[in-house]
Amino acid sequence: MITARPRAVARWLFAVAGLIVAMVVVGGITRLTNSGLSITEWKPITGIVPPLTDAQWQAEFANYKRIPEYWTFNRDMTLAGFKAIFFWEYLHRVLGRVIGMAFALPLIWFWARKAIPAGYKPRLVALLALGGLQGAVGWWMVASGLVERTDVSHIRLTVHLLTALFILAGIVWTALDLMALHRNRLAAPARLTLLGAGAVVTLFVQLMFGALTAGLDAGYAFSSWPLMGDAWFPAGTPMMSPAIANVFDNPVVVQFIHRWFAFAAAGMLVWMAARAIRHGALRAGWLVIVLVVVQIGLGIATLLSGVQIDIAVAHQANAALLLIAATAAAHRLGSAAQTRKVS
Repeated sequence: MITARPRAVARWLFAVAGLIVAMVVVGGITRLTNSGLSITEWKPITGIVPPLTDAQWQAEFANYKRIPEYWTFNRDMTLAGFKAIFFWEYLHRVLGRVIGMAFALPLIWFWARKAIPAGYKPRLVALLALGGLQGAVGWWMVASGLVERTDVSHIRLTVHLLTALFILAGIVWTALDLMALHRNRLAAPARLTLLGAGAVVTLFVQLMFGALTAGLDAGYAFSSWPLMGDAWFPAGTPMMSPAIANVFDNPVVVQFIHRWFAFAAAGMLVWMAARAIRHGALRAGWLVIVLVVVQIGLGIATLLSGVQIDIAVAHQANAALLLIAATAAAHRLGSAAQTRKVS
């Protein structure tokens, strides 16, 4: 008797993907409100319980007062101000735990019910392991700002965000494979085409520079567009040695790359979307094109607003949605390639 339920498993994965998008949004708010270092300890189990008494709040505040961020920027912070930044970091961590349970518990249930189609268990276990790794990466990021720095390492922040987005893409791709299997029990998993891989990799490069821009506060360097001040690239910008360091560590260079590489990523995504539309993926293809336009508009608006929080958060949220749409379009191209190969 066939007990596999690919559509049910796919729906569960889509729900987890929605939680990850929410996590990305809350993570963006946490960064923009400088809340990320408000919790100075990593307690994977007991940390889900927030401070409940005045004594517990005072203890958490005392821990925060020991780190460089407090002594450098927030020496006049009140307990009420601390509670405000604590909220976003706490919510971010709780969402991480919720996502972990929302993935692990249904996985166990589907496994026990033999509802997972053949060949998909290793992939789901790998995604679960990546989720656990993401929690460790998150603490690795926070720990970088607790001793000598007044903020977290922009490199570690970038690794943290890209890992989350890689997991998101992997979950969506797997869910789409399962939906194809639901429609046709002989359907093979899709394989990335050259164009699909090129578009998705280009998007990830752009997302990397977006994360570096956030981590370096590079968005505040110039709030004009298309020029940076009165030039395409400001003369007299201090440069680092070796030269490659500027690509990852120089806020002006990082903002410049993020501004203009966006159009290379947009070109690749639109090309892939057009191909996907020709293969019948009208919804995913057109969604990619619309979200690309919206993303560029939000990026420009973020700069012109001086990194206004609501616009910047919308920019990050739209990036996650764009990744989902791009994954769907790339999956459609991969499915079409598999069909041609079989026929």
